Amino acid sequence: MKKKTRTIDRPASLSDLANVGPATLADFHVLDIRTVAQLAKQDAFKLHERLCKRTGVRHDPCCIDVFLSAIDQARGGAPCP
Repeated sequence: MKKKTRTIDRPASLSDLANVGPATLADFHVLDIRTVAQLAKQDAFKLHERLCKRTGVRHDPCCIDVFLSAIDQARGGAPCP
């Protein structure tokens, strides 16, 4: 028997995602991510690497946690604090 996973409707915009504030929205802008659908196709570790390369700054690895949470929610997962 297949295990059912509960999914939540995708938020309408990036700013509707849990844990995504002005700094993360700015990071998404730098990364050319404009929609929840675009974010759902991403890999958090690759996003962090691209962000560091594009800005020329080594960003805190905590960004990866925020990216992981946002990507999961963009894919239909429940918001996680």
